[in-house]
Amino acid sequence: MIHPNDDNGDVLRRMEAHGDDLSRSRDIDFNVVFPNEALATAFAQQVREEEHRATVRLAKVVETHPWEVLVVRHMIPTHSGITQFEHELQKWAEPLGGYTDGWGCISQTRPQ
Repeated sequence: MIHPNDDNGDVLRRMEAHGDDLSRSRDIDFNVVFPNEALATAFAQQVREEEHRATVRLAKVVETHPWEVLVVRHMIPTHSGITQFEHELQKWAEPLGGYTDGWGCISQTRPQ
C-alpha cells in the first residue's frame, strides 16, 4: 500500500514492513498531553462524552506537559482515519492547553 510521506505514513510503512495486516481493525492508542491534571481530566471527560475510552495518567514524557490522556479508538489503521482522528483530538485539546503526541497499536499479523 502507498502511504503519504509524513509521520503517520512512515509508521504505517514500518508496520507493513514488519508483517502487520493493516486491513484488520484493532484498538489504537492516541496520546494527548497537558500541562496539569485538571486540564487532562477535563479533556478525558469530553472524549468519554464522545464515547471513546480515555485514561488520565502522570506520564512525564513531555516536561512542560507531564499529564497524558490515552484515548483508545477501535478502527482500521488507515492514514486518513488516523490523521482525521488526530485532528479532531487536537481541536478538542487546544482550548485546554494540550496537544496530540503520537499514537500506537498492537500489530495484527495476517492469518496463516
